[in-house]
Order: sequence, then structure tokens, then C-alpha cells
Amino acid sequence: MVSIRKLKIMARDYSKFLPKNPKTNTTKRTPSTLDKLGWQTQFAQQFNAEQIIDMHPVRVTEVHRKGLHIVGDNIDMLTPPNPDVTVGDWLLVNPASPHSHHLLDRKSLIKRRAPGTDRKLQLIAANIDTAFIVSSCNNDFNIARLERYIALAFEADVSPVIVLTKLDLCTEPEGYVRDASAISALVPVVALDARGTDPVTGPIAKLAHWCKPGQTVAFIGSSGVGKSTLTNALSGTQDIETQAIREDDAKGRHTTTRRQLHIIPGGCAVLDTPGMRELQMTDAEGGVAAVFSDLETLASQCRFGDCQHDTEPGCAVSEAVNDGTIEIARVQRWNKLAAENRFNSATLAERKTKDRTLAKNIRQMKRLKRK
Repeated sequence: MVSIRKLKIMARDYSKFLPKNPKTNTTKRTPSTLDKLGWQTQFAQQFNAEQIIDMHPVRVTEVHRKGLHIVGDNIDMLTPPNPDVTVGDWLLVNPASPHSHHLLDRKSLIKRRAPGTDRKLQLIAANIDTAFIVSSCNNDFNIARLERYIALAFEADVSPVIVLTKLDLCTEPEGYVRDASAISALVPVVALDARGTDPVTGPIAKLAHWCKPGQTVAFIGSSGVGKSTLTNALSGTQDIETQAIREDDAKGRHTTTRRQLHIIPGGCAVLDTPGMRELQMTDAEGGVAAVFSDLETLASQCRFGDCQHDTEPGCAVSEAVNDGTIEIARVQRWNKLAAENRFNSATLAERKTKDRTLAKNIRQMKRLKRK
């Protein structure tokens, strides 16, 4: 006799959880809810039919204080909060018991050291394919800040793209494009008018290469640079509130108050984020090295392995500065980011060690009490 569990497995249609292969699937298929949310093969490969007889894949589109907003196939609900889950995560959830869920392995994770003095880790977004790092062609433009965002993206295994906005308010944008392009040869630079509607030069056309069906992109950057405006432009609506910058210093006002994933026409998921006033590196050694790969290469040629690139003899970095190959300001930013990352990473490691020691002591005390 066939068990009820096996009947459930046989009855359920699992094909919608498996993205179609375009080489073998010649018929045009209407994207499912999961497709539009960014469902990909690597997530489907993490479970089998037996494991999800009563579970459904859902994506976290918002994180509230009261819980997680999850969306899936015929699922749109709020579940209890979980500090280990962030926007963009994929979960397996039983709608009848949403407090119990399984977090699928991430393909990427953007994180930073949380503001404050306790140096906790803050999860920003998960499973992002492309990070649009947005800056304006005005006083908001800051090379050091862009380098930080790019390092964050590189460390998270996310492809960064610099997007320069307010092109319509700038008389000489070429300088901004040149300076942004000089940061890294691996990072494309796009200049545009976020409010533009031209079919060739508008946001939809200029960002189309990265906003393909099944992809997830995120707009990150300071307040007032046009992140929400760009999200509205891609979605073809004005659903997200926006505000003008302050005229006296070109700084933006906080309009977006939480990270939110939007599904736009065409099947791309777009994450709009609030401006981050503080962006400190932690556990991002690889990302910092990738941004300053030219300096890392020079440093490997120094006479001493522990060279501080200051007054040591045989320093290849100092020689490059002296002959004008490298700007001293770039070296200083590199040293600052690397030192900051070492400090924050060491602090987190020490805290984790203390937490493990405390947990061990508590377990020992409980065992002694039982005896």
C-alpha cells in the first residue's frame, strides 16, 4: 500500500521549483512567482522532494521589527523575526507553521560592522547578483566612500557597478566619470539622469544589461543620490516616496527607512536600501585587496614582508609614490581601510571566542548541578 506521504510527494508539482534550461526548453514559458523573485538552480539543488513535502521556498522581501515579510508561490505573509536572516534570503517554510523554517545556503552576502560601540555584525542583503553603487555628480561624490562600497561588494561575491546620477544638473560630468573609472578596472561606470525617460539614455536602457529576468540587483549609497528614484524608474511606477536633496550642501534626506525587495516588470528583483551614514569594514580583507589590487601587487615587491610602506628601505609602494605612478592619497586610503578591517575583524573574532567560552562554562555549570 502506498503511504499518504508518498501520495503527497507524487501529487505535488516540483517542476516549478526547477528553473528551465533555455537550451532544452524551446517553448516560451511565463515566468513563475519564484522566477520573478530570483529563484535559481543552486537553490533548488539544496533539497529534494522528501525534504519539502510540507515546505515551500519563499524569499524574504522585507525585515520588520515584528517579523520577516516572505513571498513565494501563493504565499505572502509575515513570519516571526530571526536575527540570522536578512532581505534577499531564501527560506523553506511550512505556511501552517511559519515560525519554523530552513535557511538555504546563500550565493552572496553583503554585511558591515553595525553602528555603535559593541561592534556587532549587521547583515545588509543576501543573494544579490549586482550592486549598483549610486553617487551623485555633486558634492556627494566621494572616492573613499565609493572604494568602501566596492570592497563590500567584492567581499560579498557581488558584481559592483558605479552609477552616477543627477547628470542633468551637472555641466561637466566627465570629471566624475573619469575619477570613478580610475578606482578599479573591474567596475563599470554608468552616468545617467535617474528621472530620465529617454529610451536610449534613460535608466531602463542604461541598466538593462544587469536587470535581466531572474537577476537580483541592489541600489546602495548615500541618502538623496536617487536610489528610490531609480527603483521607481525600473518598475515604471512612483510607488516609492522620494525627496529632493538639501540645496545648501547637496546632502540627501532619509526617505527610504528599510530595505525592501521589489519585483519589476520583466522579472528582475530590485532591492532599495536606506542611505548608510556609517560603513565600516569587517571580515573584508579580500574585498579591500581587490579594490587596491595595484597596491597589493606593489606591496608584494617590497624588500620586507612586514613593510608599512612608510620609511622602510626597498619599499616598492613608496618608490611608486615618489615617481608619480601612484597618488599618496590612494595609498593612505588603502592603509586606512586595511587597518580598519583588521581591527574590526579581530574584535569580532575575540567576541566570538568569549561567547563560546561563556557557553561552555554555562554547560559545565548545568552538568555540575545535575550531578
